[in-house]
Amino acid sequence: MDQIVDKDSVELESNIEKTSIERPSQEEVEAAVRTLLLWTGDDEKREGLIDTPTRVAKAYREMFSGYDADPKEVLGRTFEEVSGYDDMVVVRDIQFFSHCEHHMVPIIGTAHVGYLPDGKVLGLSKIARVVDIFAHRLQTQESMTSQIAHTIQDCLEPRGVAVLIEAEHMCMAMRGIRKQGSTTLTTTFTGAFKDDPQEQMHFMSLVKK
Repeated sequence: MDQIVDKDSVELESNIEKTSIERPSQEEVEAAVRTLLLWTGDDEKREGLIDTPTRVAKAYREMFSGYDADPKEVLGRTFEEVSGYDDMVVVRDIQFFSHCEHHMVPIIGTAHVGYLPDGKVLGLSKIARVVDIFAHRLQTQESMTSQIAHTIQDCLEPRGVAVLIEAEHMCMAMRGIRKQGSTTLTTTFTGAFKDDPQEQMHFMSLVKK
């Protein structure tokens, strides 16, 4: 389900660099975690929870490290010695962990990314890195799919980009409707992939092999 997205808003959102938002101190973060522990009904002073605020702060720093990374920098280096190669490049099965921006619970999924080169290519690890940058932010799956596709399109300027994400949302599995194993699929196509259904079919056939 290829969503219609305002490209200017996607570029603004996808190119977030180091945030200018003033972050709370380590002490303030740990105090907030203690408040949540008390709110759950537990004793934040018991042995098993004494160091939990520090651990949570450290874990959040890692899980949301995407706010401190700039995907443009990751995609800045390309290779032009490709011997005339202009067929599709696909990186499949990029596993990721993200967090739902509505409930801050995990999104566990796999991204498949393809593009049609136009004289230059990316190092393959760069594509996985871009997926990780956007995954390590609070997300919706739809936004993440578009952010990956349009960032690669803007930086590499290929003939087209295709992104397919398959993910399970713990906000559905752990709470609310509590349906385990339900998978959400989202796609975004740009350029030739958007204009030519045959290119879309080719991409999908490579991803699903």
